[in-house]
Amino acid sequence: MKNSRLEEIRSIKLAKVAKLREMGIDPYPASAKKDFSNSYILNNYSKFEGKEISLAGRLVGLREHGNIAFGHIQDETGKLQVFVQKKTLHETSREKQNLGFTDFIKLTDVGDFLEVNGVVGKTVRGEISLIPSEIKILTKSVRPLPEKWHGIKDEELRYRQRYIDLLVNDDLKDLFRKKAMFWQSIRNFMIDKGFLEVETPVLENTAGGADANPFVTHHAAFDINLYLRISMGELWQKRLMVAGFEKTFEIGRQFRNEGLSREHLQDYTQMEFYWAYASYVDSMQLVEEMYKYVAQKVFGSLKFKINGFSINLDTKWEKIDYVDSIKAKMGIDVSVASIDDLKNKLNELKIRFEKSDTQGRLIDLLWKQVRKEIGGPVFLVGHPVLVSPLSKRLEDRPEFTQRYQIILAGSEMGNGYSELNDPVDQQERFKAQQGMRDEGDKEAQMHDYDFVQALEFGMPPVTGFGVSERLFSFLADLPVREAVLFPLLKPESIKKVKKQEK
Repeated sequence: MKNSRLEEIRSIKLAKVAKLREMGIDPYPASAKKDFSNSYILNNYSKFEGKEISLAGRLVGLREHGNIAFGHIQDETGKLQVFVQKKTLHETSREKQNLGFTDFIKLTDVGDFLEVNGVVGKTVRGEISLIPSEIKILTKSVRPLPEKWHGIKDEELRYRQRYIDLLVNDDLKDLFRKKAMFWQSIRNFMIDKGFLEVETPVLENTAGGADANPFVTHHAAFDINLYLRISMGELWQKRLMVAGFEKTFEIGRQFRNEGLSREHLQDYTQMEFYWAYASYVDSMQLVEEMYKYVAQKVFGSLKFKINGFSINLDTKWEKIDYVDSIKAKMGIDVSVASIDDLKNKLNELKIRFEKSDTQGRLIDLLWKQVRKEIGGPVFLVGHPVLVSPLSKRLEDRPEFTQRYQIILAGSEMGNGYSELNDPVDQQERFKAQQGMRDEGDKEAQMHDYDFVQALEFGMPPVTGFGVSERLFSFLADLPVREAVLFPLLKPESIKKVKKQEK
């Protein structure tokens, strides 16, 4: 809608707001009466026929025919028709804040919120309706809604005005109901398995538990810089294992200052659990059971079409080896390859890398190319220590770790391992990671001295696992950004300035 037309409509609507106030009618009252939801009335008509009730919602349609009008009010559960008749609607009353028929037609618009008090009945065509005796305005809208059958086509505008996108798109509302069910089903599953839900710090002196570039913020009272967490309290939950807890999990937001893609966001929800006296083999069994449980609960199926792959979660989840997978696809054994060998292979494949990239980072770049063709579900195992700074080593192959990742539709869909609890080994790995960070690798892990000290008090054998909301978006076969209620966008003012600079 062009700005001139929009401003014309806004002026007309604002004039109606002024008129209502002049009449003594509050266009924005603080309370409303709503006895039932629309769907409850529609599904239980026989209980309400001929009875007087109060409903409330947004007016989403209005047709006038002389002394009658047909409209629909919509609440979260759906639409219900209001059959407005001049003969049954009380006159405008400042005392009751009620609009008579003429004022209702002149001063209300599609988009306004109304309270409608009246009798439940049916029209001659048999449509369940509320026949009002009183109509009260609850909120006077001053911007027009987009036509539902057109909606918002521009992707950035849809994200920027997500509330309108949700208002006119019932399928999108259902998506986020499913997303709420997704996290609740994970929570229920973990609690049923005896895990305790915990909360750990979002602000940290040392960002740990993952390879990621953190966001930095400033604590005014302490006058220190802090990091927004990049994992779901991994090092904190392991401290809880030191303290004697045996099964914990956390669901919350975490933050990574990195690029956008179909699979990546800067802030997102993740779940991580930690389980004492269990290994990564036990964890794999639990996680497979959890994924099947959640998929069935949320989507009612274990079969999915995801990113061009046909996925069946009900098949046997095979194990594939990290090194063997790269060797079979790329013709290079990363367990013995030098940095120069890795760089040559990446150059051959035209895969971009940085001069400062470490051996572990170069290996990971090769693996990410390989995984794109793996449908899954499979467990990826046999990760080198170079790419797994927090995992326990394999007893028979100490250069490799007790780690697994779930691969689904060409992407990593969960990460778990037997946690490293040897403080000396952990200290050495942190030193190596810090050295990588000092050389310019912003995603390398920081040296967390306090965590090493905690391990020196003794942590039992522990397995841990983490999964993000990427899993939900993949099961829904959507880019992860599409499955976020309010994706982060640049402010429009910045966009305008950059456009002018061009």
